[in-house]
Amino acid sequence: MRVKCVICDLVESIEDETLIAKRLRNRPIHTYMCQSCQDRITEKTNARVATGKFRFYQDKKSEDTW
Repeated sequence: MRVKCVICDLVESIEDETLIAKRLRNRPIHTYMCQSCQDRITEKTNARVATGKFRFYQDKKSEDTW
């Protein structure tokens, strides 16, 4: 299966039987990102978290009284 990275437009081939190929075929909302872009984003996100100014916005969970 040929896939294209959504960030750098690199075209790669992946095996048809892999989990990511199945997700891309069955759910069009899923997008493919190459490993170099994924590593770069992970590295920059970890650097932002290390600065201490990065906030995780999570939903406030209300306790159900039932």
